[in-house]
Formats: sequence, structure tokens, C-alpha cells
Amino acid sequence: MVNAFWHHSGPIPLMIEAFLVSTSSVTLAEMGDKTQLLSLVLAAKYRKPMPIVLGILVATLVNHALAGAVGAWIASVLGADVLRWILGISFIAMAAWMLIPDQFDDESVGNSNRWGIFGTTVMLFFLAEMGDKTQLATVGLAAKYVGEYFWVIVGTTLGMMLANAPVVWWGDKITKKLPIRIIHRVCAAIFLVLGLAVLFAPAIQALV
Repeated sequence: MVNAFWHHSGPIPLMIEAFLVSTSSVTLAEMGDKTQLLSLVLAAKYRKPMPIVLGILVATLVNHALAGAVGAWIASVLGADVLRWILGISFIAMAAWMLIPDQFDDESVGNSNRWGIFGTTVMLFFLAEMGDKTQLATVGLAAKYVGEYFWVIVGTTLGMMLANAPVVWWGDKITKKLPIRIIHRVCAAIFLVLGLAVLFAPAIQALV
């Protein structure tokens, strides 16, 4: 009975890995990102957290679902070794990207009032995520975890919510206690380590 359970639950560890790596990667990538700054702008302007948070959720699901589909297609075309190099280099590139401060023009928020709070949030977040490092991370993760598309999208979406929802609710207090520059440097170091670990994974496994 126990053996049968473990036999049928074999894919679960990969599901958990895909979910946890996706969640943590996007949460880190979002620290100090322009979409996090956008959360601050929207929260300060409208002072109604719930429609903003729901807008972030909808925009992220749509954007990352599209990005994940692209990643799954890449996985079907390229081999495992190529994917490993793409993911490793992507992490290292994100480490460098984290050191470049993001800016957001809050005039775009003021020009979008006709859409309402929820509609404005969905539109601005979807556009802000196009070509952003979290979208590119979703593409790479979907390519890495072939067959775990659902858990990658759930993880990256949760990562966005973990990074942005608290900013909507408690943005002013967070930014005063945690300087963005320090957050950028810490996250950049983490992504650098992750990228090197992915690139040299075969050598590390051989030593172990």
C-alpha cells in the first residue's frame, strides 16, 4: 500500500521544486522592480488596496500564462544542455539587472482613471510586465520544468503577489525600514549564486 503510494506520487517532488523555485525566483526579482514601484504609486493615489491587489493578480496570471507557454515551446525545440545554459545565464543577467534601479512615471497612472482602479491596475501591470525580468524568468522556468507548466505559473504568480501585495498594504513602512538599494544588492547576489549553480550543476553532481 505504502509502496504503491510512493510509486504513484513520484512526480510530486518535481512539482514542489517547480513551485518553490518559481515562487522564490520571482519574489526576489520583483524586489525594487518597476512593478513594485507601480504598486506604491497606485496605492498612494487610490488608497483602496483590494481592487489594486485583484488587478495585479489578474494581470500576472494572463502575462505569465503567455510567458509560460513560450517557455514550454522553447523546451520542446531545444535540448536539456542548451536549456541549462539559457537558465543559468538568465539568472546571472537578472543579477546584473537587479543593480539597475527601476523608475516608473506616475503620469501614466493619472491618464488611466477612465478605466477604474481595477482596470487601470490590470492594464498598467500587464504592460509593465512585458519584457520585464519576471516575465523572462517565467519563460526560463517553464522551459526548465517541462510538464510542470501549471505549477510554474502558480509559483510565479504567487511570487508576484508576495512581492507586491504587501507594498500595496504597507508600502510606506516597508520602504522606510528596508532601503531599496540594499535589497537590490542582496537579491543580485542570490541570483548570481543561483545562476552559477545551474551552469555548473553537472560538475557539482560529479563531485558529490
